[in-house]
Amino acid sequence: MTAYRDAGVDLEAASRHVDRIRSLVEATWGPGVVGGFGGFAAGVELPPNLRRPVLMLTTDGVGTKLELARRLGRWDGVGFDLVAMCVDDLAAVGARPLGLVDYLAVGRLDTDRDTAILASVAEACRRAGTPLLGGETAEHPGVMEPDQVDLAGAALGVVERGNEVTGERIRPGDLVVGLHSPNLRSNGFSLVRRVFHSADLDRQVEGTTLGELLLSPSVIYSPEVVAACATGHVRGAAHITGGGIPTNLGRILPEGLGTVIDTSAWDPPTIFELIRVEGRLGPDDMWSVFNMGIGFCLVVDPAGLDRVAELVSPHRPTVIGRVVEDGRGVELT
Repeated sequence: MTAYRDAGVDLEAASRHVDRIRSLVEATWGPGVVGGFGGFAAGVELPPNLRRPVLMLTTDGVGTKLELARRLGRWDGVGFDLVAMCVDDLAAVGARPLGLVDYLAVGRLDTDRDTAILASVAEACRRAGTPLLGGETAEHPGVMEPDQVDLAGAALGVVERGNEVTGERIRPGDLVVGLHSPNLRSNGFSLVRRVFHSADLDRQVEGTTLGELLLSPSVIYSPEVVAACATGHVRGAAHITGGGIPTNLGRILPEGLGTVIDTSAWDPPTIFELIRVEGRLGPDDMWSVFNMGIGFCLVVDPAGLDRVAELVSPHRPTVIGRVVEDGRGVELT
């Protein structure tokens, strides 16, 4: 007789893993969470102060940055990459997160590794102010190699009807405020892995190794951006992920409007220059793949600039451009 364990799935180990992560998950819960740990589903109460709550849903994953984490055996930051990619997409429409669920797929369970991953997800959820409502850890023997990992998730958010940030109110003369990103966050790693080989990862860069620099966890912008959006002065918001500033800022511009971005307004972190030089990449490649040091853009009514800048001050806000009355999209100067 063939047992499930013989096929590569260890149910006893899976049960021990669930028990081990219970406290990590429950530590993110507040009084609004409905349901207990280990159930088939969990819920969260809607905030009582909203008259017409609109639920927003987004999903994303960490992507091929996980392959770099596998090479280095470092898993303690990848949860920030997952949570940031999900909750910051919600923030781009002015929605605050109500809860997040994760999905961890592995070739074979590794208790220390998988607990470290879930611990980082839980820590990131606390930073984002959202409960980790549940998730799934699945073994895929024969489909994934034993040491392979994939991590994805989905986040639910809420915004008052009429207060959504859609970009429709953007007007000529509005200012583009960029929020600093100290690293690549979770984008462009398929290209990065072609540029750098495993032997490069031990190279010393700015007091650390190249590998550690590349694995730096994503910034989470959501709490500050949602607070700024609530002022009514933010007319558009763009989460700068794959596609860089040109693609993501261009997604929110009304027809007939464009933006002029002054690329001299900030200094991209050193890692981007290293990638450019080592990969022999041109400007178009760099700006269309990476965030180049700006992880989030807010299009702001000039009258509200000071208030918005105050609320997002932890992310070093910088005016990097303006909205113009033409249809050229996003122009980098």
